[in-house]
Amino acid sequence: MGALTGKTALVTGASRGIGRGIAERLGRDGARVAVHCGRDEAAAKETVAAIEAAGGSAFPIRTELGTPGDAARLWEEFDRHADGLDILVHNAGIGTSRPFTEIDEEEYDRLFAVNAKAPFFLTQLGADRLRDGGRVVNISSGLARTALMPHLVAYAMTKAALDVFTRDLSKVLGPRGITVNSVAPGIVDTDVTADWLRASDEAWANAAAYAALGRVGRPSDIADVVAFLVSEDGRWVTGHWLDATGGSLT
Repeated sequence: MGALTGKTALVTGASRGIGRGIAERLGRDGARVAVHCGRDEAAAKETVAAIEAAGGSAFPIRTELGTPGDAARLWEEFDRHADGLDILVHNAGIGTSRPFTEIDEEEYDRLFAVNAKAPFFLTQLGADRLRDGGRVVNISSGLARTALMPHLVAYAMTKAALDVFTRDLSKVLGPRGITVNSVAPGIVDTDVTADWLRASDEAWANAAAYAALGRVGRPSDIADVVAFLVSEDGRWVTGHWLDATGGSLT
């Protein structure tokens, strides 16, 4: 039996990249996984198929976050497939390549709506579904603690807000035995970073040089950290910000 057999997990933004890696890992560990996507339902179904091909169980959920009523719609869809939740992973997020001097109010508001507001209300509305002893994991960013890329200030602000949410929510849900933690990736090789990361050998080498371990991160690197936190082994870790940048902040 897997470490998460009998558990139900929801991973937002699980149709690709880090989210897909997390969903597949939790599925291999025995959890039944709700695979959320914002728009690309076909990609979510591919993740579901991959989990099932590995012997796991999963189902897709499509709800665009950052829009009015998004949390209520997501839970309504979830309730059609499951009657409770043990693991909630807030992975869905959007970024920006526009610098401080160019970002406008519309994009700023959109960043906060998806990256900070959606996790807040998804957790608020989902708290009754989350079983005692459950787990909440927020996918943050190393940029919340460093100015390595200061032009991404608005994005970094959203992740810093998510980290404060993690800290305070751990006190709110702690009496129920529910742990709440942030995991902060560094540069990870996904389709989101591919345009610049794979643009040249030099770009790849420069990205790898940020990490003390000397390579670019993989989705599985982050998924394995999340798997620890949501397992029984992670039961005494809460309110924590976990650096999963490969030593990029050292």
